[in-house]
Amino acid sequence: MKILVTGGLGFIGSHTVVALQKKDYEVIIIDNLSNSSLKVIEGITNITSATPDFHKLDLRDKLDVNEFFKSHQDISGVIHFAASKAVGESVENPLLYYENNLAALTYLLQNIIKLPQQNIIFSSSCTVYGEAEQLPISEDASIKPAISPYGNTKQIGEEIILDTCKAFSKLKAISLRYFNPIGAHPSAEIGELPLGTPQNLVPYITQTAIGRRDHLSVFGDDYPTTDGTCIRDYIHVMDLAEAHVVALERLMSSKTDTNFEVFNLGTGIGSSVLEVVNAFESASGEKLNYSIVDRRAGDVVAAYANTEKANKILGWKSKRSLEQALKDAWTWEKSLTEK
Repeated sequence: MKILVTGGLGFIGSHTVVALQKKDYEVIIIDNLSNSSLKVIEGITNITSATPDFHKLDLRDKLDVNEFFKSHQDISGVIHFAASKAVGESVENPLLYYENNLAALTYLLQNIIKLPQQNIIFSSSCTVYGEAEQLPISEDASIKPAISPYGNTKQIGEEIILDTCKAFSKLKAISLRYFNPIGAHPSAEIGELPLGTPQNLVPYITQTAIGRRDHLSVFGDDYPTTDGTCIRDYIHVMDLAEAHVVALERLMSSKTDTNFEVFNLGTGIGSSVLEVVNAFESASGEKLNYSIVDRRAGDVVAAYANTEKANKILGWKSKRSLEQALKDAWTWEKSLTEK
């Protein structure tokens, strides 16, 4: 079966391509290379001994998207990662996020509903819950007004897909709400490769430890948590990637209860920023240079997942620890320096 992965050279996308190819799916990648590199294809090939079919394409270009699908009517499923994803950047540049995350999704869906097989996995986020009233967060938690434009695009994205599923009964969709993906493939062939300044905690930690950054800024230590820093649910990217394959197989085997389903993907364990810093120092043997700075706009106090629904219905559960994820991220960072 042919599976289209948009944003397939990005962090989560590339690891999902590996998981798909390990299960013998034929993968087609669309990526505009705005936050990724062609070198990732080599890493995927080295791990799986198979090279995905790559197309450089910007999903915001409606005509190009239409042309692509005219010649790819045999796609069995789509996993849609291609989106901008930094909370802070979205606050500074909201229009970029609305165009990149919503226009592209609309053009994609306009073509999927014309395919013989209409299956889509949507890369969503726990940001749709905003500042949750109860922890851990379950899928039936209320959707609060978004704290950032990024979070708003994920809320609206899910609404667009749900409305489309209501109008086109043949379309089947699963929205996977990630918590905080970290780590790298244990081979160190692929990993998180942010262009410019990292927007996520762990790559900033590893770049600081390796000497590419002077120090790590911890945004606020006055939150109502044990050590005053924000709490998140950090999940190994390979656990996340494997969940996408399980969810896709649920869609393609027509096992869904409705044609739009939602699942949280996390570990169910909350870790503060300083706990992650300490765990990295323990896992790597490196001492981090960090300082406490003012809070960052758009950050919630705490978010970690109730994973019971994914555990029970998908038959999926995270297997890898925070320490393993940090070790893999550090091995990846060192391999980049060596290369």
